[in-house]
Amino acid sequence: MVRQIDVMGADGVRLTAWEFGAGRGATDGGRRDRPGLLLLHDLMGRASTWADNTARWLAPRFRTVAVDQRGHGHSEKPAGPYDRGSYVADVEAVVEALGLAPAVLVGHAMGGLTAWQLAARRPDLVRGLVVSETKASTLGEDGQRRWLDWFKSWPLPFDSLDAVRRWFSEDDPTLERPSPGRGDYFVEVMEERADGYWPEFSFDHMMLSLEPWAFESHWDDLALVHCPTLVVRGLDGALGRAEAQEMVRALPDGHYAEVPDCGHIVHCERPEGWRQAVEPFLAGLGR
Repeated sequence: MVRQIDVMGADGVRLTAWEFGAGRGATDGGRRDRPGLLLLHDLMGRASTWADNTARWLAPRFRTVAVDQRGHGHSEKPAGPYDRGSYVADVEAVVEALGLAPAVLVGHAMGGLTAWQLAARRPDLVRGLVVSETKASTLGEDGQRRWLDWFKSWPLPFDSLDAVRRWFSEDDPTLERPSPGRGDYFVEVMEERADGYWPEFSFDHMMLSLEPWAFESHWDDLALVHCPTLVVRGLDGALGRAEAQEMVRALPDGHYAEVPDCGHIVHCERPEGWRQAVEPFLAGLGR
């Protein structure tokens, strides 16, 4: 079962969270003895992208919650702000409001950065981290421009969900090889309108969210994260091996895992490899 929960984030922004495996015990306290775990999606993502590939096998052991971050999914989409402080403050509010602390945070890309920045600022709220395909280095202005050019290349509107799946798994010009799981990921973040399928987020909001990566690096925050942290990369993903291993060295308690035969969206593109990489680390927390 999945239970929808509305939570107030920073600046009064309404956020929607989803508790997986939540039955009657979720309201009577029967699941409160299980460690809290919060799943944080990437830029453009939403909570549901974690459902079958991650939340399903986590829920028996953890009180597993995923949140639609501001500007995404069912959460409110204000004009702003979309800076790092707002994303981190939102997650801080979710962890405290739902009584998840000390929580394990599992974040993909932008969600991973939010996770380790919260751990650096509020170590009392976080007991462990898994960060997947999250870069500590800057994108630079060229990187930000590549994102904008990519958004402009989307053949909107898509006439069907099959067309969405096909373009993002086969026809996207940024692809090096077909990736069916990637197509399924983007199907989750589309909404139907009168003329076809459009992303449920604003490109302008996504570009605002990318600005901190264009002009800032985030290495200093890593050194402030003292809880056990697993850095995961896809073999063909956006996070290079050298940077990932340097991130592990920068972390006081860093660990490393690499998943073969996949790109950036590891948990969707190679769910079995993702689980094999993450599960032993989670099992070791608290020993």
